Amino acid sequence: MAKTVPVRSEIPQEFTWNLTDLFPSDEAWQAEYTRLQESLGKLSAYAGRLSESAATLLEFLQLQDQLEVDADRMLSYAMRKTDQDTREPVYQEMSAQARNFLVAWEQALAFQTPELLAIDENRLEEFYRTEPALEHYRLALTRILRKKEHTLSAECENLLAAAGSMGQAPGSIFPLLNNADMTFEDAVDGQGEHHALSHGSYIAMMESQDRALRESAFRSLYAGYGKLKNTCSALLGAQMKQLQFFADARHYPSALHASLAETEVPVEIYHNLIETVHKHLPTMHRYVRLRKKLLGVDELHYYDLYAPIVADVQMEVPFEKGKEMAREALAPLGENYLRMLNEGFDNRWLDVYENQGKRSGAYSAGVYGAHPYVLLNYTDTLNDAFTLVHEMGHALHSYLSNTHQKPTYAGYKIFVAEVASTCNEALLIHHLLDGTQEPRQRAYLINHFLEQFRTTLYRQTMFAEFELWCSEQVRQGKALTADGLCAKYAELNRLYYGDDIVADPEIALEWARIPHFYYNFYVYQYATGFASAVALSQRILREGQPAVDDYLHFLSGGCSADPVTLLQGAGVDLSTPAPIDDALRYFDTLLGEMEALMSA
Repeated sequence: MAKTVPVRSEIPQEFTWNLTDLFPSDEAWQAEYTRLQESLGKLSAYAGRLSESAATLLEFLQLQDQLEVDADRMLSYAMRKTDQDTREPVYQEMSAQARNFLVAWEQALAFQTPELLAIDENRLEEFYRTEPALEHYRLALTRILRKKEHTLSAECENLLAAAGSMGQAPGSIFPLLNNADMTFEDAVDGQGEHHALSHGSYIAMMESQDRALRESAFRSLYAGYGKLKNTCSALLGAQMKQLQFFADARHYPSALHASLAETEVPVEIYHNLIETVHKHLPTMHRYVRLRKKLLGVDELHYYDLYAPIVADVQMEVPFEKGKEMAREALAPLGENYLRMLNEGFDNRWLDVYENQGKRSGAYSAGVYGAHPYVLLNYTDTLNDAFTLVHEMGHALHSYLSNTHQKPTYAGYKIFVAEVASTCNEALLIHHLLDGTQEPRQRAYLINHFLEQFRTTLYRQTMFAEFELWCSEQVRQGKALTADGLCAKYAELNRLYYGDDIVADPEIALEWARIPHFYYNFYVYQYATGFASAVALSQRILREGQPAVDDYLHFLSGGCSADPVTLLQGAGVDLSTPAPIDDALRYFDTLLGEMEALMSA
């Protein structure tokens, strides 16, 4: 009998998050929402006055900080309530109110950046001298002033703002095409049974042991994209053109420079990632050859890349066991880290199990002045245990930054967002491997981590290289055609995966289904974050307390410095090839053990 999904009221309270830590009731939330709406007028009242005096500027910045903290709590309550049961009309309305507030907030602060940029630097220095409390905001103001050379006249800025909605069009249209309009023929398994193919079911089919089903799903999916490849190429071309337009308008050398300037990351790090991964492609080719051997196939195809190669091992991990595994695995991070971890476990930071209407997937959301909230849909698998430590990594990163930084600098940059979560996963895999010498179980665990290397460090770097090529084509005035995109993507797949996999023509269309190509040079951060996390975990296990102290200082840093500098303080210098090299040497070591285990 199929297991039924319970309604929200059937989930025991101890497995649900405690939102009364934010507001005691929906009525209290509504009262705060009304107050915040009215408070926006207090911000707007400073329009035209920021250069008036040091005291006025300080008052404005302090008010903005306080209202941001209050708004964060209000928004979090609305989003968490909505996500725990997306069908509830009351909370649908609440989240709509929250989104409307964000729009009003941006409108109320529209005057801020132009006015700050208009303040003469000598006058600003005078403000710092006459109002010492303003020193706290020096870095935040400096970050705004750095954009001065890329900020245009008020008239031109208004024109660019008006063009912004048009610039967002490719990124808005693609999800509609991809999720609403794209259709696929059913996939057919080895017994001739038909299976509805969708984005949601595709990966599950790729992980099936039924090779006929995998091949059918693969060919059906890309047949769907093939029919619309010209539309997809036009959309991707439009995305690259709009990025280049805004980069040119703001006098950046390239769209890559414009994008990375927002996150304070030098473009050299992007290029260094690609160059360093290229040096380690032979190791990836070895992994592909091992996969071919272990699957026992004459030809390895792209639809074989996700198939299980240690299929006879299963690990059931109930939630209580998952928590215990987390405590044991993360013990190297010290008693203070475990205290915070247990505080989350014991005080209902987590919403653990699926219920009808609950948002799918998993996430962590920090709340300044309160504590993080973690959404899970736990199903007692090993993957769920990894998800648990991953999301608690995010949660404690937020918790430490929020605890140690004032609101101005509490939010960490997206460049380092995946470091803490992936470091926790690396510590968990080390702990699990330490706990077993059984060959098949070790092989199962090692392959789990090898796949993370393949899909995160190698594959996301390949995506980053493709995205950069697309951008450069447009910068040079060349068109992005479907045939040109397919040719380049097929070339990169041959480079990254080697000659031991068949060059299925369908894989050349994979670019057409990747939503991250509309996120503006985002994907490389998955790879740098993963490499950083592996390097950090290795240092923690090797050096102990000094490494832990540096790591916790990094987690507590928020955005009090640029993200590259914060990582350097933890012992990871991404301005050099070392972290990428070290991570990929670890991949080589794990692969060597996997080869030995599976040949024994």
